[in-house]
Amino acid sequence: MKVALLQILPTGSAEDNYQKASLYIKEAAESGADIAILPECWNTGYSSPEEYPDGQKGWREDAISQGSEDFKKYCQIAKNNEIALAFAYLEADEDKIYNSVAQIDRFGQVILNYRKVHTVRKNWEQKIQSGNEFFVADLHIKNDIVKIGAMICYDREFPEAARILMHKGAEIILVPNACFIETNRLSQLRSRAFENMVGMVTVNYPSPKENGHSSVYDGLRIKGEDYNSEIIVADETEGLFYAYFDIEKLRKYRSRELWGDSYRKPWLYQDLIDDDKADPFLRKNAEKK
Repeated sequence: MKVALLQILPTGSAEDNYQKASLYIKEAAESGADIAILPECWNTGYSSPEEYPDGQKGWREDAISQGSEDFKKYCQIAKNNEIALAFAYLEADEDKIYNSVAQIDRFGQVILNYRKVHTVRKNWEQKIQSGNEFFVADLHIKNDIVKIGAMICYDREFPEAARILMHKGAEIILVPNACFIETNRLSQLRSRAFENMVGMVTVNYPSPKENGHSSVYDGLRIKGEDYNSEIIVADETEGLFYAYFDIEKLRKYRSRELWGDSYRKPWLYQDLIDDDKADPFLRKNAEKK
């Protein structure tokens, strides 16, 4: 399975972002990639309402619904180029705004629409509604069917998110991103891949916006080999980066090794669903169930 990481800069307008993405997606398809992944909130370039001349009004107008023509254009790109597309976008649903990623297959059909669960509660993301479920879907690539899950940016900070996706059967987890990526966050992604025996694909904006370092980890630990799970960590520059997953190798590894869902003891994890918080983790804007 060949993945294309579109570590590209936004243009300043939703229409130009679409035009730019079209060129990169076409190039990825011509290279033989099975799937292309865009950074977080690509249609708005992860812009805050304060960056719009007319403020929140313009920001909300750039949010799109699945039924809109602007959304359907991205489905058409996938279909025209016969490539799956993880389209991360600012989603409008009636009066609510979500930070979402739609997994579009190579036939132009949406097989999964994930709304970011762990929205950041101390900046403009407080204007965004949180999602409430994690999804896994079957993605038909040219020679296989791969189980795909999705997270978005800050979800990465919560091991439960990747754990649930693994438990639901995900083989590859896609992570559109828009934040500074450094050693600790790369280590998180490597750990999420390793402990769940899943592939992790993270796509970030390049420098100067969010400083790149999109990454791919395959989650494997092969005894007797100098093997560290890292397939690629990109630099900070703008461009297309490619990586390959050996899906059969991953499946064989998952069928015999110790991690993932093999030996969990969920009956002992009740404290994880206790939503009471205490010092030093009390926050005024923390969400309750």
